[in-house]
Amino acid sequence: MVSSAPLAVEPSTDRPRRSWIGLITGAQGPLVGLILLSVVFALLSPYFLSIRNALNVVDQVTVLGIMAIGMTAVIVIGGIDLSVGSILALSMMVMGWLSNDKGLPFPLAMVLAVAVGAGCGLGNGLLITKAKLPPFIATLAMMTIARGLANIITNGEQIVGYPDWFTALSTQRHLGFLSVTVALFIVLVIVSWVILQYRAVGRNLYAIGGSREVARLAGIHVDRLTTLVYVVAGALSGIAGVVFAARLDSSQPSAGLGYELDAIAAVVIGGASLSGGIGGIGGTVVGVLIIGVLHNGLNLVGVSPFIQQIIVGAVIAIAVGFDSLRRRDR
Repeated sequence: MVSSAPLAVEPSTDRPRRSWIGLITGAQGPLVGLILLSVVFALLSPYFLSIRNALNVVDQVTVLGIMAIGMTAVIVIGGIDLSVGSILALSMMVMGWLSNDKGLPFPLAMVLAVAVGAGCGLGNGLLITKAKLPPFIATLAMMTIARGLANIITNGEQIVGYPDWFTALSTQRHLGFLSVTVALFIVLVIVSWVILQYRAVGRNLYAIGGSREVARLAGIHVDRLTTLVYVVAGALSGIAGVVFAARLDSSQPSAGLGYELDAIAAVVIGGASLSGGIGGIGGTVVGVLIIGVLHNGLNLVGVSPFIQQIIVGAVIAIAVGFDSLRRRDR
């Protein structure tokens, strides 16, 4: 006699699980990497864990960090911006030229320098949304144009001789550890984090990065927001240029060379995806600190700057490789 009782079904063992790739590239992955990197350099150099060196690292990453905030938004929407380093240099030179050569009040020159950065970002946005150029090509063109303008302004010469109060913004420490430029970076981090996490415009940026067409069908003004993102990235590059000039006490047309690659690296190391839709300010800050600690630690142990470039390049390749593995795993 054949039983009519239903056969027992074994519970499925195919429940979704986070793979080791997901664990490494998740929100905690970059932070763990920063901690491990710090431990390694602490063992290699007795000076690494000193308060003075820690403050030095924070001061060094401020300019890169401000630029990386804008780059985070750009990468979240699935774009790229190769012009931020050149925009930084152009903003520096405009500020110095307007204040020292044209006699404008220094605070006004600072504001106009940031406005120039925003204008360059607007140019990027219009080239991408109206002229339909790929972001890589549009920002590559702006990179060349901005760098050329930075050199034309003073025929390639640097500008020196800024007010003492201006350079004190990056050198004078309040409460014993906090300079005005570092405080500015912290404020920008908090504001951008709140916008991306808790405001509708932030959610819309992630939607655009996930799928531009779906975002458009959902009623999101894709072109308008894309242009706005590049304007903000340009303005932040202008602010970074002002901060950099305060640190150097001068404006140099060669400033910011390669900074666009460091900004992209910081965002990707922090867990963002170059395909868009994934990323955050917290991860970017950790990525910026990783690059800062890497440069600082390698300097302390006496590694050649040329070798440092190779190491940073390898870190970028590894981060992008993990991003590809993560997308395949998802």
